[in-house]
Order: sequence, then structure tokens, then C-alpha cells
Amino acid sequence: MAEVPLEESDDELRAADGRVPGRRGLATRQKLLEHTQELLAESSYRELKVIDIAREAGTSPATFYQYFPDVEEAILVLASEAAHDGEVLTEIATAGPWTGAAGYATAERLVAAFFDFWGAHSSVLRVVDLATAQGDDRFRQIRVRLLNEVATALAQVNRHFVTKKKAPAGLDPMAQAGVVVSMLAHVSDHQMGFEFWGIKTNDLQVSMARQVYWTITGQKPPAP
Repeated sequence: MAEVPLEESDDELRAADGRVPGRRGLATRQKLLEHTQELLAESSYRELKVIDIAREAGTSPATFYQYFPDVEEAILVLASEAAHDGEVLTEIATAGPWTGAAGYATAERLVAAFFDFWGAHSSVLRVVDLATAQGDDRFRQIRVRLLNEVATALAQVNRHFVTKKKAPAGLDPMAQAGVVVSMLAHVSDHQMGFEFWGIKTNDLQVSMARQVYWTITGQKPPAP
């Protein structure tokens, strides 16, 4: 699990009683978050109790409440940290390159990064999706931040290739990018299901990289 982002503000780190925790308090807060994430992988977040998290962390429910008003708030922090870690996806899309063989290699890196990211944060991201579907705007904003930034970066790449007359004109670049990002997120989240169908992860990634490269650049990917 990622450490608390360095740019996280004092308000975001502030304990439930209004204090900004010191070094020991931050370590306790992080420990509680780590055990929250571990327990999320084992049970539904609706069933997760403060007493369970405190027990796993070797502390008391009273200590938990010093840092978070409820379990949902702790999960929101984990979701924000996941979105921070997801910035690497936007960085790959923005940095490129996207031309020729090097461009296809960028598509491969982006696909691999999506798989790594979803693998590291799968339990939290499932809560984000569920809470978003149930109308929780706090989780929706985190999900939008995560996926919109990489989609916007890919749309900019697509616009460049349209301008160069290498990608088809007349298609909305943001729609093109949105479809690509939705595919990347969905397949990354359902990797185990595809494996159950007998599809190897490597074959999934190859197919995804080809779709990403072709859709975003308008160029035919290299022969597999």
C-alpha cells in the first residue's frame, strides 16, 4: 500500500478531534488504513466494523475514532491514495512516445500499468465502483479524477494524430479515449474472470495494447 502522499494537506491528515497527528500518530493512522485495506479484500465493506479493524491493528476502537469518524471515511482516504497512485497512468499516456514501434511499446506499458494498479488497489476500487453506482458523490469524484485524467491525456494524443491526418477525423477524441480507458479499467478489474475462461493474462495484455494503439494513434499495430 502506498504511503501518505507528501503533498497531502494538514486538513486531510487532521485527526477526528481536530489535531494534526505527530510521527507516532501518523504511524498509527497508517497502520489502521493498512488493516482496513486488508480486511476489505476478505469481506464486504458494508460488513466491515471498526472493532475488526482495531483488533487487526492491535489497538482499540477508541483509537480508530481518534483518526476516522467511521469505516467509510477510512475507505475514502484509501480511495484518495489509490487515485494518487493512479497518476502514473496519466504520466505514461502524456510522456509517450506514441509513434511507430516506440508508440506501441507505450501502449504496452500503459496496459501493464493498469493491471499493476488494479491488482494493488482492487479491493478499494471495487468499493469506489459500488459506492459510485449507489450515488455517493464523494466516491464518484475520486473515480472521475482517476479515470478522467488519463482519458484526457489519451484524447490529446488522439487529437495530435488526427491533426497529422494519421487517425480518422470526425470522431470525438474524448469518446475514443473514454472507450479505451473503460476497456482498460474493466479488463484489469476482471482479470480473474478472463483466466477462468482460459484466456492467459499475457494474451489479454497483447490484445488490449493493440486496441489502445490502433484507437488512439489510428495506426495499425505491429504483427503479433
